[in-house]
Amino acid sequence: MLGGYGYSSEAIRERVREAAAGLGYRPNRLARGLITGRTQTIGVVAADIESAFYASAIRSVGDVARSHGFGVIVTNSDENLQLEREAVQLLMEKRVDGIIVSPSDLNRPKHLIDAAAAGCPIVQIDRVARGLEADSVTVDNVGAAGQCVERLIAAGHRRIGFLAELEIGYLADVASFLKLVATAPPEPHTLYPSWQRLLGYLGAHRAAGLAIDPRLIRRVGAYSVAAARAATRDLLSQARRPTALFTGDGTMSVGALETITALGLAIPAELSLICFDDLDWMKFVGPGITAASQPVHEMGRAAAELILSRINGDAAPVHRIVLPVPLTERRSVEPPAGEPPT
Repeated sequence: MLGGYGYSSEAIRERVREAAAGLGYRPNRLARGLITGRTQTIGVVAADIESAFYASAIRSVGDVARSHGFGVIVTNSDENLQLEREAVQLLMEKRVDGIIVSPSDLNRPKHLIDAAAAGCPIVQIDRVARGLEADSVTVDNVGAAGQCVERLIAAGHRRIGFLAELEIGYLADVASFLKLVATAPPEPHTLYPSWQRLLGYLGAHRAAGLAIDPRLIRRVGAYSVAAARAATRDLLSQARRPTALFTGDGTMSVGALETITALGLAIPAELSLICFDDLDWMKFVGPGITAASQPVHEMGRAAAELILSRINGDAAPVHRIVLPVPLTERRSVEPPAGEPPT
């Protein structure tokens, strides 16, 4: 009766509601779900719950879910396929009505395919797994990265470093990827975001007629500030170090800036810098850091709206939402010392 199902007069319903309120009664969603088939909950599997990206996305998912009377159960895969499988299994056991997930392995989504086949709607955020027919919300990584590098090229830079996680590779190493791109460029949606951003970096050089120097590309290999610090130090210790640096995500940016500061390099007088992901501190550090402002809150909202739509019976073809990433200009870019812009 309190759950809105069953048969009784409105007068009796009102008396029961008043009594329940006086006793502090709260409905049991799991018990209700046994009858209605719905638990009014959404599951989220984040790749790294500590990152600013996922924290912001989850906040937006929660806001949308709450406005529709849904709760959210958040789990973390730590970019580990087995942990992701366990998280999905847990959420299925909790009878969530749908799952929003950032797939940790684009090539092995069987557990997600099985969940969808069992009737659980799936929405992918940030990444798209191969063979999984499920809605997705991503950003234009290639276009945004290309715009960042084009900005540096327009300022006169020709030696532009690129620092990115590139942990799970399309091929074994960066050199193999460069050879592949030169002969048969892969479809961007088949790549992880950091490799898509590398594709944008390469495309901007190609469009400007600039040769690629592999020594300027650093594969950090992990979402780690410490690893990013070490890779940045190695990159900037070259005899002919880059005059500009483009970092592939917020974690890389933190590590890079710590090393730049430790080396005593002035931004932008000695090193221009553009970051992918506009973190709060970038407004206040030094001259302010120019950044690709990934629309994280919009991604979270879009993913939540998609999953709610599917839960409510939307049977339309798969939605592939790709959001633009605007460039927020500050003052971390200027022409390299002694070299006027061209």
